[in-house]
Amino acid sequence: MLKIYDTTLRDGSQKRGISFSTEDKIRITKELDKLGVDYVEGGWPGSNPKDIEYFNKVKNMSFKNIKVAAFGSTRRANIEPKDDYNLKEIIKSGVKVATIFGKTWDLHVTVALNTTLEENLKMIESSIKYLKDHGLEVNFDAEHFFDGYKANKEYALKVIDVAVKANADSIVFCDTNGGTLPCEIRNIIREVKPLVTCEMGIHAHNDSELAVANSVIAFEEGISQIQGTINGYGERCGNASLSSIIPNIILKYDSNLLKKIKLRKITEVSRFVSEIINSSHPSNLPFVGSDAFTHKGGIHVSAILKDIATYEHINPILVGNDRKVVISELSGKANIIYKAKQLGIDIEEKSDEIKNVVKRIKELEYQGYHFEGADGSFRLLVEKALGRFRELFKLKNARIITEKLKNEGSNSEVSIKVDIDGEEVHTAASGNGPVNALDKALRKALVDFYPEIEKFYLVDYKVRVLDSNDGTEAKVRVLIETTDGNNNWGTVGASTNIIEASWKALVDSIEFGILYRDEKNEINEKIN
Repeated sequence: MLKIYDTTLRDGSQKRGISFSTEDKIRITKELDKLGVDYVEGGWPGSNPKDIEYFNKVKNMSFKNIKVAAFGSTRRANIEPKDDYNLKEIIKSGVKVATIFGKTWDLHVTVALNTTLEENLKMIESSIKYLKDHGLEVNFDAEHFFDGYKANKEYALKVIDVAVKANADSIVFCDTNGGTLPCEIRNIIREVKPLVTCEMGIHAHNDSELAVANSVIAFEEGISQIQGTINGYGERCGNASLSSIIPNIILKYDSNLLKKIKLRKITEVSRFVSEIINSSHPSNLPFVGSDAFTHKGGIHVSAILKDIATYEHINPILVGNDRKVVISELSGKANIIYKAKQLGIDIEEKSDEIKNVVKRIKELEYQGYHFEGADGSFRLLVEKALGRFRELFKLKNARIITEKLKNEGSNSEVSIKVDIDGEEVHTAASGNGPVNALDKALRKALVDFYPEIEKFYLVDYKVRVLDSNDGTEAKVRVLIETTDGNNNWGTVGASTNIIEASWKALVDSIEFGILYRDEKNEINEKIN
């Protein structure tokens, strides 16, 4: 049976910008247990107090699926294992699984370790035996194995032979520099496999964008343990991504190989780890990214309306993801129909309204609008085209004053007049900048008529300069995300005047929030 070994907490943390707290590591461990992986490598107990604290906490916890492994190196040269600090810390950590790495490339032995080839073999043998004598399951990571094999095949095989005879539970072939090609992985494993009587594993790095491919190739050649990280996080270009490997094996090979894995949870776990590291989730990740099943071209959308297999290799529901259709200047009628269904609007395919919406979208995109992240503005556009939009208010005028202060700060004040069902409302508000003041003044004018807007607040505000060659005369696009605490919606405005662009996005935000925010979007249930 294939085993999944997750090293996000150790190898993944070597990515620049990642620093897990002890609590972060425990939360991720629990999520990985729910996902159903077999091993979680918790860290290196001999290297820092944080990892020591982690192991002290998890040894008193129970898990349904995982075994927590401690990582470390073989003993140092010319000492006994019992005198090696790192090995003693692994035993002290209370784990039942140890993963230690040893050098298989002669260059690393003589240059990095500055010892002899023979002493390196003794270091590997004695370290494995020491841990086994203390009742631990031992994974031996054959570091730089493929580079070592190509440089000095005889010595690399000696290392493997020593590890096998020392009774290691598994030998993990490491492509530590990430430079090995899939064909090399296949050929080398085929040559080495007859010499290994214990379990074999693969640990691939992504420096050549081949870590997932190399891991899958190794699986095809009979290895039974795959090491990797969630989203491929790791040093340099990262590690093999379990977020891709797991779905590929379950959906493209045999689902029985990973019976414990809850595949529909993998997108959730992938995004959870991104949140923990305080990083944007990569939208283009296969299987789990927000763009993995997003369709933009009109021809594509027309086809998936007939059969999703035309432009999707799997149903996104299988990995806990969902399908999206975006609206742009590339859109055709199919995009509009699909998106309208998502928003609960029925439009006839051959109606004039469809033609009008497509035409209007293309005009607005040319002016600088962008509807991919602005479902709220798109909904309003469609309702207006169908003649069903109810105008909530009209702007009569607005005056904006920004005062430069002596302390290098500034203050903005907005005076605004709006018409609400024939009643003129005149209010003023000050704010931290003209857009903030405009937002406050508009809300102040409307709140007595539409009290629900008290729940609305902005969670994101983005400004994009569309043509930097025009300098301060350039068009800008403003994208706003608003929430009422339960629902989020995006709106957009564009103009050569940033205040006007912001006004358009703000008005759409409020109008959509009042009219449509409570409607539910159930696109996948309708389409799948």
